[in-house]
Amino acid sequence: MNFTIAETLLIDYPGLFIGVIELTGVNNSGNNAEIEMLLRNIEQEVKEKYTGSNVPEHPHIKPWREAYKKFGSKPNDFRCSSETLLRMVLNGKEIRHISKIVDLYNYISLKYILTLGGEDMDKIKGDLVLTYAKGDENFVPLGSSENDSPQKGEVVYKDDFGVICRRWNWREGDRTKLTEHSKNIVLVAEALPPIENEILKNATKELAELVSKFCGGTIKILFVDSAQNSISLND
Repeated sequence: MNFTIAETLLIDYPGLFIGVIELTGVNNSGNNAEIEMLLRNIEQEVKEKYTGSNVPEHPHIKPWREAYKKFGSKPNDFRCSSETLLRMVLNGKEIRHISKIVDLYNYISLKYILTLGGEDMDKIKGDLVLTYAKGDENFVPLGSSENDSPQKGEVVYKDDFGVICRRWNWREGDRTKLTEHSKNIVLVAEALPPIENEILKNATKELAELVSKFCGGTIKILFVDSAQNSISLND
């Protein structure tokens, strides 16, 4: 399986940098009190740091709002995953347990205010591509059974069967979602300028270390950008 960023996307969004973590043979089942404590602590830190702040102007959120505008999605109606998560916490909601690995990347997302996501590699059909939608692809949102195809020109993650994440990092698909039974997983952490590549590298490394600690398995870290827009996964 290859993971590729379309060259046209890299031209339109210069400086795009994505950290990729390939996980093989992990144990994503059950809950963990230490992970739950990490989430509760970071929620408190986020409240103390960002309550009363102008969320859309955060330097790690503003570039995503600008990117959404560029491909035709209103950022007030459709928010990137990191903004959604941050606003949930600032509105007094706890991040609920989904699975150990989802909990861990939510923790890292809040700590660094970065967009992160993950897919079950065993459910991906063919190659994984970050590209522009044609508009006729299949997409079933998380928790739904109804098709909701993307708009033409929307930035999406897709495989040979259809779209697996709409509006870049707004809405996850149901078909490749992570569950407690997922064993082979790909995680992505994304950055657009002015988010510094070094910050993304640190976040990616920390997430990999946490997954190794709590879920075991074999872990490989890779990076994708204009210098190397395609990598091989699950060799």
